[in-house]
Amino acid sequence: MKKIIESLILTTVLAIVLSAFLPWWAIMVAGLLSGAIVRLRNVAAFFVPFLAISLFWIVYAYMLSSANDFTLASKIATLLKLNGNVVLLLIVTGIVGGLAGGISALLGNSISAVLAKEK
Repeated sequence: MKKIIESLILTTVLAIVLSAFLPWWAIMVAGLLSGAIVRLRNVAAFFVPFLAISLFWIVYAYMLSSANDFTLASKIATLLKLNGNVVLLLIVTGIVGGLAGGISALLGNSISAVLAKEK
């Protein structure tokens, strides 16, 4: 349980810091680094960074969209056939970001395991 909390916090902090000066793929770097630093087992290696990045992107998208009263988000939701539902757009955004972060964390976990076996 301690490793799960460490990974959740590390992934979120790295994503916040890296997103300040890198584009959207900063979450993948954060997932890769947290997966390599905090080695989790089995499904947790994917789902903990998935949850961290998903929550981060949902909150971040909400903060950005609330500045303009969700006008642009509503138009994008209409274009994506979500009937202008902003909440659904935020959930889809979180899932996409979570998948990117989770897969990169799996890569970091695998790289860490391979390097540990070579020593």
